[in-house]
Amino acid sequence: MLKSPKDAPRSATPLPEGERRSAPRLDKHFPVWLEGDRGGGIGVARNISEGGMFVETREPHPLGSQVRITFPSQAGQMTAVAEVRFVCHLQGKAPSGASHAAIHGMGVRFLYFEAAADEAATYH
Repeated sequence: MLKSPKDAPRSATPLPEGERRSAPRLDKHFPVWLEGDRGGGIGVARNISEGGMFVETREPHPLGSQVRITFPSQAGQMTAVAEVRFVCHLQGKAPSGASHAAIHGMGVRFLYFEAAADEAATYH
């Protein structure tokens, strides 16, 4: 059982040309809360790694901006501060061809993680 992305085995397979990812990815999705200069909103975290992740959201934040991303959990919440590195607005046809599908989101790079309020109080 992997305890963190750092415990994941690194692949010896060379990365495809133009590939900037250097850490293993966890291809799961889960809700997150986003806060930034444009306000707050819900997003869906996807394709998370040690260094960042993709967040699907109706209104991506601007390139270069910082966002606070809160990961809810039954064990408590964790908050990361991240920089928006790319923004994605894709539209296409659904596999059935009857309707259109769209993906809006942003790739973020983690800058640091904030301590939970109750954990921070125990260190002072």
